Amino acid sequence: MTKRFVYADNAATTPVSEHVFEAMKPWLTEYYGNPSSLYRIGQQAKNAANTARAQIGRALNAAEPINEANDRKPGEIIFTGSGSQADNLAIRGFVEGPSNHGRKHIITSKIEHHAVLYTCEALEKEGWRVTYLDVDKQGRIDLEQLRREISDDTAIVSVMAANNEIGTVQDLKAISEIVHAHGAVFHTDAVQAAGHMPLDVQAMGIDLLSISAHKFRGPKGIGALYCRKGITLKPSVFGGGQERGWASGTENVAGMVGMGTAIEDAVSEMDEKMSHVRRLTDRLTQGILKIPYTHATGDPVNRLPGTASFVFEAIEGEGLILLLDARGVCASTGSACSTGSLDPSHVLMAIGLPHEIAHGSLRLTLGEQNTEEDVDYLIAAVTEVVSTLRAMSPVWVDGKPDLSAAAGLHG
Repeated sequence: MTKRFVYADNAATTPVSEHVFEAMKPWLTEYYGNPSSLYRIGQQAKNAANTARAQIGRALNAAEPINEANDRKPGEIIFTGSGSQADNLAIRGFVEGPSNHGRKHIITSKIEHHAVLYTCEALEKEGWRVTYLDVDKQGRIDLEQLRREISDDTAIVSVMAANNEIGTVQDLKAISEIVHAHGAVFHTDAVQAAGHMPLDVQAMGIDLLSISAHKFRGPKGIGALYCRKGITLKPSVFGGGQERGWASGTENVAGMVGMGTAIEDAVSEMDEKMSHVRRLTDRLTQGILKIPYTHATGDPVNRLPGTASFVFEAIEGEGLILLLDARGVCASTGSACSTGSLDPSHVLMAIGLPHEIAHGSLRLTLGEQNTEEDVDYLIAAVTEVVSTLRAMSPVWVDGKPDLSAAAGLHG
């Protein structure tokens, strides 16, 4: 097999597009003014930031993107330094802010990104009560459990739009209807979803929504929070009062311009790009599932177009990643081995995978820049690596996994 380079970890980050890069360049070189300054290049920077804010608002169908000619009308888009910061501002900012009116209950799911889970865990220690919703084997939350657990003391429900590991898409409108029936606020972490599936905050009934530019071919280090008009948050960063005073700090104008350009590009060309990506992902999934004792994870229908996630019995995810890297393939594993933990992914455990099987996970996520040749190379590389690892595995016996031996290894 002739070695080539294949980037198949687009859920981790995406390459900045040429169009986005060119849009950002002037704001790093010629128009470098501070948006808080009154002179011309400062005001040019402020106008560029407001244009980007409007682009994001339109992409999400916010009710008030912003009046670009009059920035006294702030709109509903707040820039942050990342998607994680947007999640933190949404959840902590709401429950500790004046719009909460003293409610002390939070609901989220067991498969959220750690930006949400760790924020909720910290709030638990500070006196809030948190309910973690179960999910089914495909990663869909239990709507009946949500109906049972929500009450008039529930302040906020935070459920991600699409899971970052297995790609499962949630029914956001159904969730929002349950949430609003109890007067609570609905937040969704749409970091993985934005630019890859339609998002309409009005039609879906979303009050707070987090996104991050680098997931849809924008730059790293810039995120945004949609905050519905009428909601007031407690600031996450105190300082000069930028971003309504909720996220102070001199604005990353080039990042904002890049984010606005990237999401406008993604939304305007979504159908064509995502159809291409979905075809590649279907081809990839069919090829990988020909490997014996291999299972796809996540919802096979309601999923992100570019996400293909698998578990391979009798091998470890860390070995998969290292051997694929040696063959020029960038991928990721749901196993937390690479972070120093011996536990597999909390997402894979939540969907009910046995501990010994969840260790052998692989996530391959494709983007618009990938090709059929990339996919065929991925199938061949994964097939070869799985065979190599199983040949060395103490739990691969006579051409099949010995689950009793695997359980013994993992306790």
